[in-house]
Amino acid sequence: MKISYNWLKEYLPKEEVFAHYVNSVEKLSAILTSVGLEVEALEVYESVPGGLEGLIVGEVLTCIKHPNADRLRLTTVNTGKEILQVVCGAPNVAAGQKVILAQPGVKIFPFKDEPFTIKKSKIRGEESNGMICSEDEVGLGPAHEGIVVLDANAVPGTPVQQLFNIQKDHIFEIGLTPNRMDDQSHLGVAKDICAWLSHHTGHKANINSPLGAPFSIQGHSFKIDVEIKNPQLCSRYAGVVVSGVTITDSPEWLQNRLKSLGMKPINNVVDITNFILHTTGQPLHAFDADKIGKNRIIVETLKEGTPFTTLDEKQRKLSAEDILICDGNNTPMCIAGVFGGIETGVTASSKNIFIESAVFNPVNIRKTMIRHDLRTDAASRFEKGVDVGKSVEVLKYAANLISDLGKGKIASEIVDVFHKPEDRVIDLSFGYLKKLSGKEFRAESVVGILSSLGFVIKNKNEKSITVVAPASNPDISLPADVVEEILRIDGLDNIEIPKGVTMVPGSNDRSVEFNFYEKLASWLTGNGFREIFTNSITSDRNTEPDDVPVRIMNSLSEDLTILRTHMLPEGLESIAYNLNRQNKDLLFFEFGKTYSAADDKYYEKNHLSLYCTGDYQKKSWRGAEKAVDIYFMKGIAQSIFALAGINCETKTDANGSIVFLFEKEEIGKAFEVSKNKLEISGIRQPVFSLDLNIDLLKEVALSQIVKYKPVSKFPSVTRDIAMIIDKEISFGEIEKTIHDSGLKKLTGIRMFDLYESDKLGANKKSIALSLSFADEQKTLTDEETDTMMQKAIRALSKQVNAEIRTHA
Repeated sequence: MKISYNWLKEYLPKEEVFAHYVNSVEKLSAILTSVGLEVEALEVYESVPGGLEGLIVGEVLTCIKHPNADRLRLTTVNTGKEILQVVCGAPNVAAGQKVILAQPGVKIFPFKDEPFTIKKSKIRGEESNGMICSEDEVGLGPAHEGIVVLDANAVPGTPVQQLFNIQKDHIFEIGLTPNRMDDQSHLGVAKDICAWLSHHTGHKANINSPLGAPFSIQGHSFKIDVEIKNPQLCSRYAGVVVSGVTITDSPEWLQNRLKSLGMKPINNVVDITNFILHTTGQPLHAFDADKIGKNRIIVETLKEGTPFTTLDEKQRKLSAEDILICDGNNTPMCIAGVFGGIETGVTASSKNIFIESAVFNPVNIRKTMIRHDLRTDAASRFEKGVDVGKSVEVLKYAANLISDLGKGKIASEIVDVFHKPEDRVIDLSFGYLKKLSGKEFRAESVVGILSSLGFVIKNKNEKSITVVAPASNPDISLPADVVEEILRIDGLDNIEIPKGVTMVPGSNDRSVEFNFYEKLASWLTGNGFREIFTNSITSDRNTEPDDVPVRIMNSLSEDLTILRTHMLPEGLESIAYNLNRQNKDLLFFEFGKTYSAADDKYYEKNHLSLYCTGDYQKKSWRGAEKAVDIYFMKGIAQSIFALAGINCETKTDANGSIVFLFEKEEIGKAFEVSKNKLEISGIRQPVFSLDLNIDLLKEVALSQIVKYKPVSKFPSVTRDIAMIIDKEISFGEIEKTIHDSGLKKLTGIRMFDLYESDKLGANKKSIALSLSFADEQKTLTDEETDTMMQKAIRALSKQVNAEIRTHA
């Protein structure tokens, strides 16, 4: 969240005792961070980029046609100290003008382009000692048709920045946590600073609030009735009409306020609602009062699929959960708290304005915002909660501003439908405060801090205090919440660290599980893999049609709305991030969880996921590079299974993925990521993945009984066999066929050659295997080995229709 220093300073106390803190950007940054509003960045803002630094007033003495160019002019310019020759291409340049001159060495900041430094140069053979500037060349605006002509009384050599009202400001970028809905505005931040100043200086610091100014109704020509159909969806709705308003540009001070936070001024009415939002945290909406049917406002929901055209001229299908602001004809005018409608919005011809100040249900607003992909400033405030007690005060402030800047008059009584929530009364014992904070607080300090934050003190004795939580903090309901507020204002950096810490040794009944994970991680890192950690909260975009995701109730972003249902999307993000930084050869692994929902319950599943791309072996004097492929992933999987002490069957599915089975249950899958998924992630090279069911793998591995077995005293025997088979038959099927033939003394099967050619026949391939046999009791004879080989050959011929070429 952005906070303007100049804007904030208007609401801070002006007394000399506070000047040391208030007049220092650095001091305020430290205070903000101390109270939990961490300043993540501090930027300088200038209403004109670069502040026109180094530019001076020049007087054009002569202006003649360039001898070598039809569209250029050769001018002489008086700088106040010397006469310079400057080549200019502007059609409006003329002798006698006062202009903006950028001399060699001056850095200028164009309206949209990157800044650059002026250099002495030759243009079409004529020397040019600077540049006579247009509006867009120095950041004053978008106009570029000709140079800026200054007032005739401007003195040559005068710094141009003295002729313009350039606003300079510092912008705090605050990392606002979701529970700090009371700090979503300049007044909210000022409240925390004043509480800190009061506590740490011993002098009461009061906010210079613009709220509460005199408010007078100048007519009763309008009466707008309001009905709230469901108070659970809208706890308060207030409004007032300002008539005879002139829609025009906002004054410069208001435009600069908005621009400093990166907003574009639109007109005085819209700008005032945005200004109020960032001042108070209360979103407002302005309607054209003449377009409100039957002079009636109804807050309600409409049936599923009702069409509605919003301000961006898009027709949207409404949900039955969307809160709507309708008129007396039940015609929707606005998606409450999110986005206005095109029919009743304020236009240049609007004269009578109805201003809305309301409080809507945060859950509905959040769902609507995500459903329609409309993350507006107003919606982001409503989804966290706004101060239900300040709606009318803010409304009066807005009406006064619109009446003043729009030359209108307040033409109706304030209508206010308010379903007041119950007070949140909290008892806090000082013993609990000490236990939780680790610090002894004086009762007077506690009262002072809580009063400064808007708590109402109901009762206090030597052991406890009873308070009513402020409406600006709807999430405060427990004693622990009150302790947090006290610690914030005392300073999170003032939490005392004890001299000694007492620790009680504990036992970890998951140590065997952790050791298993560590064993796998050590093996993977030893083989060139790097472990990654990705966010388990992701976007709806990363789901498949059949997924039932677990949704986040308090989503911070449209990209963080559900718990992930698959590991792959976040893994691809990490791959893409590294590829974009020229890291082309990547071997990643991650232990993580996926989540799903069913029957009002949610389920977790643990995974070990690998993501690989590029080369796994670099080119060297020992050989060429080797690229990751599906067989590399299969080899890694089989090594992991061997490490876990289990044997798995393999099969290839219709998509070419290799599926690993343990006792007919899928334990993992190796696959090449589809081109569609790679395109979505912006990846232009093949990526392979291995996803293992770590829960099943762990269960099987930890149930294995490890037994010592001495190295055999007798040598093993190896025989080779070559055969022609159909192309669709996988090595896994061949391996299973040989194992199922009952060769008890078979110790290993290895494929060492694969050959494919039309010469072998249509849809045929040739493979060569090496079979190993051993007997722990004796040395195998050739006759015994030949018998086992014949048995394997018969099984292969029968089961996979293999044509045996050779065997030895």
